[in-house]
Amino acid sequence: MWLGRSANAVSGTPGLVRQRQAGGTGHRGCRYHLLDRELLKRARLHVERAIKEKKIFTVQGPYPIIRSLLRARGWVERKFPSVGRVGSRPEQHHGTQEKQLQEEEGSDGAEQGEPAEEEQWDEDPDGIHNLMSRLVQDQMPYFIWTNRCSAVDCRLLRQDQVVNHYAGVGAFTTKEGLCLNLRNLPWFDQADPDTFFPRCYRLGAADERQAFIEDFCLTAARSLLKVALERTGDVLVGTEQPPKSGEGPAGLGPPLSPQLVEEALQVCEQHLGSLGHQDIDGDPPPCRTDWDRFLRDYYRVIHEGAGLALSRAQQDRCRALLQRLAGRLPQLGMEGNHNVWILKPGAKSRGRGIVCTARLEEVLQLAGDCAAPLTRADKWVVQKYVERPLLIFGTKFDVRQWFLVTDWNPLTIWFYRESYLRFCSRSFSLRRLDPARHLCNVSIQKQCRPIRGRHPQLPPDQTWSCQQLQAYLAQVGQADAWHQIMVPGMKAAVVGALRSAQDLVGSRKGSFELYGADFIFGEDFQPWLLEINASPTMAPSSAVTSRLCAGVQRDTLRVVIDRRDNPTCPTGAFELIYKEVAVPVPLYVGLNLTVKGCSLRKPQPAHRRSLGKPPAAVAGTPQPPGAAPAWAGTQHLDPVALPAAAEPHRREKAHSSSQRDTEEL
Repeated sequence: MWLGRSANAVSGTPGLVRQRQAGGTGHRGCRYHLLDRELLKRARLHVERAIKEKKIFTVQGPYPIIRSLLRARGWVERKFPSVGRVGSRPEQHHGTQEKQLQEEEGSDGAEQGEPAEEEQWDEDPDGIHNLMSRLVQDQMPYFIWTNRCSAVDCRLLRQDQVVNHYAGVGAFTTKEGLCLNLRNLPWFDQADPDTFFPRCYRLGAADERQAFIEDFCLTAARSLLKVALERTGDVLVGTEQPPKSGEGPAGLGPPLSPQLVEEALQVCEQHLGSLGHQDIDGDPPPCRTDWDRFLRDYYRVIHEGAGLALSRAQQDRCRALLQRLAGRLPQLGMEGNHNVWILKPGAKSRGRGIVCTARLEEVLQLAGDCAAPLTRADKWVVQKYVERPLLIFGTKFDVRQWFLVTDWNPLTIWFYRESYLRFCSRSFSLRRLDPARHLCNVSIQKQCRPIRGRHPQLPPDQTWSCQQLQAYLAQVGQADAWHQIMVPGMKAAVVGALRSAQDLVGSRKGSFELYGADFIFGEDFQPWLLEINASPTMAPSSAVTSRLCAGVQRDTLRVVIDRRDNPTCPTGAFELIYKEVAVPVPLYVGLNLTVKGCSLRKPQPAHRRSLGKPPAAVAGTPQPPGAAPAWAGTQHLDPVALPAAAEPHRREKAHSSSQRDTEEL
């Protein structure tokens, strides 16, 4: 590993000092000269102490809080002229920060519209930090904080270097990776991902695309039964959804044939049988449903208000069937009855490219399956939209929750007690699927203007702290929901997501990483995990985020730096929620297996063996005392164990072979 020269080997006078010496004359020039010499002396002493204590750091990205906190701890920054790949040599860097920040996959980066310039935050009035940075340009940094995992080549890092990223985290920080790996959670934990993660499909995989089409049709059939019960005034407990303003007409059109409800009943009964594995022993009944016609009629009922003719017997069957399905499908309540799905690019952040739709053909077209040649279906995921979210003053919101991983073996997770809410700028409505009502990302809502009539208690900057949410819950009589339902549910979802991808992440003892999880809550206060972001944004967009982002950065350094020297030091708002037992890692894990051993020589026929032997003694010739027989050098392989029935045959064959050898001798 290349360590470079020490700070004492730096020769010459820094450019700032030389410039002032050349430009100053007389008493005034001497004053500048003495001032700069004193500054240089202090800088050298500080740098020597930092090198001895291994307190050299580098920060890439808009993180002025991290830089300020490290300087307060006595660390010296080694600056780079541009963002690039961090190894042990300073000359290995390229690219521009802004472009890499915008194109980073699976991370927030900086919100669009936020200033990404660091210089305006860098408080260095006397220039001593800039001077010390020049003195440590050839030193190796022991703490590296970047906004991109690809900026660090972990293969070039030493064990005593700390970096804020792990390799392979795309297994849960991309929408495609989270969708794929959460299905393996039952292999690692006794948890069902369907209880906290809306069902999701990768449209690039042919089998998953077909599974989504089947799921869309089954959801339409269940939704039709719910609507049929609601319009008769008989609502199933746990699936009721009070009508909201702007939801459209209900049953004002001409009634459709009762056969439509009968088809939905048959489809749901068959699905319930498959959920109970009743179709294993027998052949499943053929499905004669014309789904194209069924979906057209379903759209007429849901979106156009067509009526439904429902008999009393069908009403009883609907109620009983939905109750049985509720015991098998954890997402039956939150899925609503509009069959809305959300289409997301597999590896983008900040709400870019996300579309909500309630029609199957639109999903397939937008994903490139039908007539969208400019899109790639292999990078899209489609997820069931939470149609019955918890609303505040009729407006949708989500929660940004931070958590910290300091080790992957044993898996060690720290949960941050503080979080913040992000509101939409317009009232929630399933009749209007525009981003202003359904996407809570700050970068999306900045482009939307609040409409008139917005509730006056909603924040103008679209953000709340979790304390404000708790106060609201207390006002509506749900004071215990936060600590008893919402927070425990978020913790369980975070642990489940990480455990499902644990084997895919590169475990390095000198690394840590801060993540930002986005949650939405149902009407029953149950949390639903939407996504997990690497490098969550620390750019303040409001007074709430300005305070919380500074706090989470401060407490992160407490956990990863201060706690190494003092395990009993305070960790701020971070609490340790999970630490498993360490699992011994084998020396090598791979698919190339090798079997070691020696080859066995095939026994040669008797006449060939005699050709390679020395001449045998003539019969009757006296042998020297103690001499071994002529055939003693021949090695015979031990016979393989045979069944008892074959044992006499083996002995007879061995006896005849021995007689032949004796006759030759």
